Amino acid sequence: MLVRDIMSDDVVSVSVDDSLEKAAKLMREYNIGSLPVCRNEKVMGIITDRDITLRGVAEGTNANQKKVGDIMTMQPVVGSPEMNVHEAAKIMSEKQIRRLPIVDNNTIVGMVALGDISLQPNLSDNAEEALKNISKSNDSIF
Repeated sequence: MLVRDIMSDDVVSVSVDDSLEKAAKLMREYNIGSLPVCRNEKVMGIITDRDITLRGVAEGTNANQKKVGDIMTMQPVVGSPEMNVHEAAKIMSEKQIRRLPIVDNNTIVGMVALGDISLQPNLSDNAEEALKNISKSNDSIF
């Protein structure tokens, strides 16, 4: 099965100059945890609800003055619509990410999430394994 068969192709995105408030409102409106950051449909980065919390608010600076470009993860890992879903799950597991922007000819065409993979009965083991690796802590603080 290919990524294009399970990806969401109705992608909501923000620009580097958008406010954190706009990004958070879009996440709430669409019930999503991340947004690709695009310039002319080219993925420049990705911003997550966790980024907004930890990099935008918890640092104690005025979050109202920060832009998406100030806290986004630059050069995110991306996938292709023609890649095998098993390969996408492997990338997500290795890179410890829950969502993978899908690009074609340098243009965003979709997003695939672990949830998309887990909904496929024959792929649920891939999603489970990826989630185990994503959920592993890199820190020994506990």
